[in-house]
Amino acid sequence: MRYFSALATLVIALLFLSYQTEAAETTKHSNEKRMELYKAIEDYYHIPWYYIAGIDQYEHSIRNARKDLPDSKGPIGIIIPPEKWSGLLNPDLYDSNPKSIAFFDGLGKDGNGDGKADMTDDNDILVTIASYLTKYGTEEDQIKIALWNYYKRDKAVGIIIGNSKIFKKYNTIALNDKAFPVPLSANYSYRSTWGVARGWGGRRSHEGTDIFAGYGVPVKATSYGIVEIKGWNRFGGWRIGIRDLNNTYHYYAHLGSFSKNIKIGTIVEPGMVIGAVGSSGYGPPGTSGKFPPHLHFGMYKDNGYTEWSFDPYYHLKVWERNERSKKK
Repeated sequence: MRYFSALATLVIALLFLSYQTEAAETTKHSNEKRMELYKAIEDYYHIPWYYIAGIDQYEHSIRNARKDLPDSKGPIGIIIPPEKWSGLLNPDLYDSNPKSIAFFDGLGKDGNGDGKADMTDDNDILVTIASYLTKYGTEEDQIKIALWNYYKRDKAVGIIIGNSKIFKKYNTIALNDKAFPVPLSANYSYRSTWGVARGWGGRRSHEGTDIFAGYGVPVKATSYGIVEIKGWNRFGGWRIGIRDLNNTYHYYAHLGSFSKNIKIGTIVEPGMVIGAVGSSGYGPPGTSGKFPPHLHFGMYKDNGYTEWSFDPYYHLKVWERNERSKKK
């Protein structure tokens, strides 16, 4: 049984790698097209491209996390709800006539000059979003207000602005690299422990993978992202939470220390050291040593309404394998 489990894990990891290789060229072409569209909007509306990119990235992640939304047919992931596009009182929620849409105070615009405001056309979608934002202004505080009025969700605003800051810093949207959270040279071990029962503080299930390593082993950021949480949690001890560009929350717990340059709002990149392995947690601030030193690594997905945990084990396996391949 143990042999079968190991073989199954290897097969899944190899399939994942094969998919990544095949998808690489498609992703590159899509990124180039997306940047072209973002820059065109920036040139015409004077909205920094990274704000449009931040919105689009958020919407892509929402589509990927929900089964009730269709896959994007083009490079742009933004979906504008029919009632916003056509106007709440418009009897035709799928109206494509710019004049009747405007009459009912809908947002939909004709962005490519074909006489139609098509809610499935990438140009029309981006022009519609840009037109909406410019009603509020092009500065960050003004864009935040526009986003809140559109999404009615503080978390959505924070994630979009976070995406925008990352894109601005690196001046690209091609930020797909990942890293294994501890150095491959370290003496570490891990296995799938997601869902295993935990008893301290009340019965609960384990939402992550434990990577056992010695005290002080560096802990690295696994992706590009922004630090959302840093500090003490009675279960996780000293912990850090990082939101990546795919709207996945990466949770690092039981740390022994934090890196000095890490604080809430810090932009991180794959391989950046954010702390060190410890055994903190299961008590008031400073509690340590109630279990062997290890990194608890968890992953959580947000779908625009709620957030849930999922098993990070297979992601860790792929990141580990990719990193070993690069070192050869």
